[in-house]
Amino acid sequence: MEKIIKYRQIIQNMLLDYGNQKPAYGNIEVERIFDTERDHYQIVYLGWEGSDWVHSCIIHIDIKGDKIWLQWNGTEDDIAADLVNAGVPKEDIVLGFQSPFMRQFTEYAVG
Repeated sequence: MEKIIKYRQIIQNMLLDYGNQKPAYGNIEVERIFDTERDHYQIVYLGWEGSDWVHSCIIHIDIKGDKIWLQWNGTEDDIAADLVNAGVPKEDIVLGFQSPFMRQFTEYAVG
């Protein structure tokens, strides 16, 4: 349980930093969504860019079991590497956006 508490804190700190990066275009709000009870964490952009409605998940991370699942990364940054730099071992990170077959070829956990 201590490991999960640590992972929650790492993810929340990381997303707080990413949430400070407001898009340079449009009237876009940045929402940080932290569901600590069910371990779902997201950064969502919403608002208007001209006459177009914007609603987009930029980052989605879950904790399942004892692993961090990077479900979506819509940034140019290597969030998995950021997690490693924050102290998460690669064997505790799953690239959920990769197909289960392809995960075996990454340096991270398969699931």
